[in-house]
This record gives sequence, structure tokens and C-alpha cells, in this order.
Amino acid sequence: MPRTPASPSTPPPHRGTLAVVNDPRAMDEAQNRVVHFLEQQSYPKASVFALRLAMHEALMNAFKHGHKGLPPPPPVYLTYEVTHDHVDLDVEDQGPGFTPEDVPDPTLEENLERGSGRGLLLIRAYMSRVEYNKQGNKLSMTYARPKGA
Repeated sequence: MPRTPASPSTPPPHRGTLAVVNDPRAMDEAQNRVVHFLEQQSYPKASVFALRLAMHEALMNAFKHGHKGLPPPPPVYLTYEVTHDHVDLDVEDQGPGFTPEDVPDPTLEENLERGSGRGLLLIRAYMSRVEYNKQGNKLSMTYARPKGA
């Protein structure tokens, strides 16, 4: 994906990895850290909303599905890179993984009352790129800054 050069006054990129435990406050703190860097890069409110939602859904899925049955629940790793023109996020759990194609399409009538698949649908709707590693325990996604924003 081509990257647009940032202006000399653009803040430098921020990168990091956070170990997030299965606690709502810890998940909020991790998301707030990334949002802080989005705000430093002057991302629009709609972009901040989209990225916060994608992070929330990815973290919740990692704990609810990826770590199901793992004692004691290990952390999920959130790796981020926030630049002027894009945001890369990786969410990796310690579970055995899954096959994304096996998740039922929540938009089909027979799946409307099932509670699964909606988070992935939202992530795919907001992110520019969504990929899983071969094992299925690491979600990598990119958000491209809207042109002119």
C-alpha cells in the first residue's frame, strides 16, 4: 500500500506492544493508549471510532474464543503502529487458532439470531486490510487514513 509522506510538522510514528489481560479496564487502557496516538496524529473522530471498535472486537474475540478453556487466562498481545497515513494493529492470542472461513455469515437470514460473526463483520467493514496468520490466532489489520483527512 503506498504511503503518503507526512509533513515536517507531523508527529513521529508510534509503535509498541501491549500485553492485555482479560479485564475491561485493561482493555480500555490499551485502547486509550492507541487512541492517544491517533489524536496526536489528528485522525478524524470517525476514524478513532472505527479503530476503537475494531480493537474492542478483536480483543473480545481473542479472550472469548481464542482463550476459551486456557487456565489461567494468558494475556493477549496488541501490537500497534500509528503513523500519519495508516494504523497497523495485530491482536494475537495464545489459543489454538481458528479458521476464519468457518465463522457463519451473520448477514444471512439463518444466522441473524446467532451471536457469532458480528465482530468480524464490523472489523472487515472498517479496516482497509484484515488478515489472519496460518494458525488463526493472530489478526493483522490496517486502517488507511481517509484522503484529505
